[in-house]
Amino acid sequence: MILAFDVGNTETTVGLFAGKELRAHWRVTTDPSRTPDELGLLVDGLLRAQKVKHEEVDGAAIGSVVPAVTGPLAEACHSILGVRARVIDARSPLPIVLDVDEPNTVGADRLINTLAASRIYKTDTIVVDLGTATTYDCITAEGVFLGGIIAPGLRTSADTLIRRTSKLPATELVAPARALGKRTEECIRAGVMLGTADMIDGLVRRLKKEWPGGRVPKVIATGGLAEVVAPLCAEIEVVEPYLTLFGLQMAYALLGGAAE
Repeated sequence: MILAFDVGNTETTVGLFAGKELRAHWRVTTDPSRTPDELGLLVDGLLRAQKVKHEEVDGAAIGSVVPAVTGPLAEACHSILGVRARVIDARSPLPIVLDVDEPNTVGADRLINTLAASRIYKTDTIVVDLGTATTYDCITAEGVFLGGIIAPGLRTSADTLIRRTSKLPATELVAPARALGKRTEECIRAGVMLGTADMIDGLVRRLKKEWPGGRVPKVIATGGLAEVVAPLCAEIEVVEPYLTLFGLQMAYALLGGAAE
């Protein structure tokens, strides 16, 4: 079995794979201040919850957009599990092409989504990744990353709204029953939730108009908020919350397992 770590700015998603099967998954808070020992205890606790022994884990794959976490997490995997984690980034020799001006600046999550989407769906795709930022990854069936869009995430927008206004209350991010709010909380939900959904639909339509070759891409939603937002969107066709974890498992297998 292997552990896959998708380290985002707000949350880290962890997956336990037995071959290609995702046996278990967890979401934990990303905290750059955690030491390798603290991260090791976290990993130990997750495995214990699944009654998985350390020696059953053969390796680990890390895709991280938080450099301060990457090294300590790799160290934790080595000290707790005795494995050398494979860090997936722009330097990894993956069978994808980055058709952008600055390929070395492309985030690990977008690289991994490119690998996963092209191999799972085998068609042109737009991957809408709903996390701290909402990213739109434009990917061809052949595994070419064409570029995309980066926009503020749903929680980022909501938190900024609450912090920068003196009288608006913190509000649970759930779908509103209607756009016309009668209470302050309803107004905020309509603005944040429906505003995000309409932004996604509008930007996806713009990307489709600019898509090369006249093909129509499939639209996939992933990330921690995908299942909340997707039902409000007309353009999203498939929800795969753990697309990046599957991509990490693929990358680990393609690169021959653990780092040397």
